[in-house]
Amino acid sequence: MGYFSDKKRLRDTRRELELAQAENQLAKTKADTVMLDMRREAAQRFMDSGYSHGGASTTDTWAKQYDSESLSPKSDIELNRKILRERTRDLKMNAPIATAAINSTRTSCVGSGLMPKPKIDYEFLGMTKEESIQLQRKIKKEFAVWADSTLCDVCDLNNFYELQQIAFSDWLQNGEEFVLIEYGEKLGHMPYQLRLRLVSADRVSTPDSVDGDYDGYDRDLPNGNVIMNGVEIDQKGKVVAYYVCSNFPGEYSSKNPKLIRVLMWGRRTGNPNILHFFNADIAEQYRGVPFLAPVITTIKQVTRYTEAEIMAAVINSMFAIFVNTEDGGDMDGFGGEDEEDGWHVPGRGDKGDELRLGTGIINFLKKGESVTPVESAHPSGNYDAFLQSMANMVGAALEVAPEVLMKRFTKNFSASKGALNETWRSFSMRRKWFVDDFCQQVYEMWFAEAVGMGRIHAPGFFADPLIRKSYVNATWTGPAQGCLDPLKEVNAAVMRIVNGLSTHEDECAAINGSNFEDNVRTLVNENERLAEANGILSMNDRDMSSVDEEDEDDEKD
Repeated sequence: MGYFSDKKRLRDTRRELELAQAENQLAKTKADTVMLDMRREAAQRFMDSGYSHGGASTTDTWAKQYDSESLSPKSDIELNRKILRERTRDLKMNAPIATAAINSTRTSCVGSGLMPKPKIDYEFLGMTKEESIQLQRKIKKEFAVWADSTLCDVCDLNNFYELQQIAFSDWLQNGEEFVLIEYGEKLGHMPYQLRLRLVSADRVSTPDSVDGDYDGYDRDLPNGNVIMNGVEIDQKGKVVAYYVCSNFPGEYSSKNPKLIRVLMWGRRTGNPNILHFFNADIAEQYRGVPFLAPVITTIKQVTRYTEAEIMAAVINSMFAIFVNTEDGGDMDGFGGEDEEDGWHVPGRGDKGDELRLGTGIINFLKKGESVTPVESAHPSGNYDAFLQSMANMVGAALEVAPEVLMKRFTKNFSASKGALNETWRSFSMRRKWFVDDFCQQVYEMWFAEAVGMGRIHAPGFFADPLIRKSYVNATWTGPAQGCLDPLKEVNAAVMRIVNGLSTHEDECAAINGSNFEDNVRTLVNENERLAEANGILSMNDRDMSSVDEEDEDDEKD
């Protein structure tokens, strides 16, 4: 017993010693921390300089409650993307300013669809100009066979230009869009097998995510790759694959959801299996941010304020009568309340006891009840000025001028033209992104299929990337900026062409989105027909004059 008691006493002593050492270390750490804070405060008092007096201040009153922590794109963006998408879609459906911002951008950037105009580098390919013109006409006709048909869509619902509208709108609302590249059956009336399937951003998620949300934890794979929010990334940071859910996450379905791994590039062809287009704001960003993300708070508050003003105006316009009787009962001869529009005061028992507000409504009050009127200053006289200020703020953040956002141009031509020009720079940039990431990619895949089938003759297309690039080179035309004063702007366009500052082709696209070559071809045909018609009219005039002369001779005889 003495041996075991001594051993236990030794253990207890050792434990007490370790505890004392830990307490001493903790006390030392606390003392060091206090000393460090004191030194930092002293340094700030005597050595603050530059941004420490302004944006980087931590001692000023305004800065003490300023929580400005920002971490990696994964923390700042990925963890918040789901709620940003949901709120943006809600505002798109229910907030007029949000709807205007998205629809104006979509209509100006894409409109009824961006159309390709082949620009073959015939000099590099050793072709004559006439041969290149004929081949370009052939390409346009062949592309129209595929693009104008709804069979280019896996769901057989939209043609290529309608798919552009949907994809661009999704891009703005969700911050990104995915397009699966598939190949269907060869049909008698559709020689091409290329098919497109638009995929909502919500369906691209990490395995085991029930509602499609990102929990902040990446999935490590045995090969060293990482799955981050549905995107598989290798050790160098390159995107390898995407994980697409068969159902919309979080939505009930009779089928069990399955997650499909889609490789970014095909192993045999090298063509993309999936297109992912979005605008990255910072480095190491793999998913997009909705277009309205910076102004969600502002638009929501403006919407609430607008709803309050509308409700106040409606209530102020109502006319209701409240009748007091000695016994608190209804009076015979009154028609009672109207059943159409109005509000009732809840919690007053059955329908006969309700108080209602509405046009021409009569309420009978119980004995002892009275109505106290409430004066209201609504609608506010400052509402229009406030809304315009908010439109300026939202438009500046989205690079959409308030005149374009609210569709309200002033009578000042210079100011309106300046607003339109500034906004058009943003629209042109977004159109360029959309063309590079979606339209041109699809066009090149279609072109490769057309050459492989022999419908387009392009020697060396699959042999050399330079030759391939020379064949698939194209420009994409869409909605034009438009003219506020057509006479001034057409004259300016003519002066630019005369002085070599622009071309007929560029001015046609800028003024009305037309194609110069097509215009010239049409004008040649029209002029030939007009000349023919004028010749026929001249002959008829001569015939009629000769008849008149014969009639005059007959009258003389």
